[in-house]
Amino acid sequence: MNTTQLNHTESLPLVVQLHPVIEITDEQFFEFCQINRELRIERTAHGELVIMSPTGSETEERNFDLIGQLWMWTKQDGTGVGFGSSGGFTLPNGAVRSPDAAWIKKSRWEAISSEQRQKFAPICPDFVVELRSASDRLKLLQEKMQEYIENGAELGWLIDPIQKQVYVYRPEVEMECLENPATVSGDPVLSGFVLDLSKIWSGISETET
Repeated sequence: MNTTQLNHTESLPLVVQLHPVIEITDEQFFEFCQINRELRIERTAHGELVIMSPTGSETEERNFDLIGQLWMWTKQDGTGVGFGSSGGFTLPNGAVRSPDAAWIKKSRWEAISSEQRQKFAPICPDFVVELRSASDRLKLLQEKMQEYIENGAELGWLIDPIQKQVYVYRPEVEMECLENPATVSGDPVLSGFVLDLSKIWSGISETET
């Protein structure tokens, strides 16, 4: 397939250009997201609003399994706090992103005021995961993963159930692509955390491949 073409299942999110006509504040953006909870909304470093459709049930099932495994390890480890796909974070470059799963060291999280935590906390998670759905364009997710790393993330996983690949991102290290791995390890950032991918791979339908 030509790189300029999209897979028939892929779609581009709606990008709303506001600048320079409208300058939306952090408070206004937060309120905008609250009154449009049925949508997945992010903001780029340039102030553009990125509006995405809710994911399908099959993707949510995979994400539920992913978050469940991360939650169990986080509870046992005790050194950090975990987040699901509804958590938004304001990155140092000004973008507001909502990874499908994230983890932050407890010391960094507790350094943020309670008021800031109630909205889109001004912090880049130490660990982020993006789970590709059938409608996601891979290139856009890869660009988002690189943004996380450039803004302070220590480890990032882009999980692609369609191709059964995991892209591993780390600072100052070339991205690594794992082909159909059974598991993927979070060491040393998430010491002892090993994600079992069997359930994430098992639900692949013929329309997705």
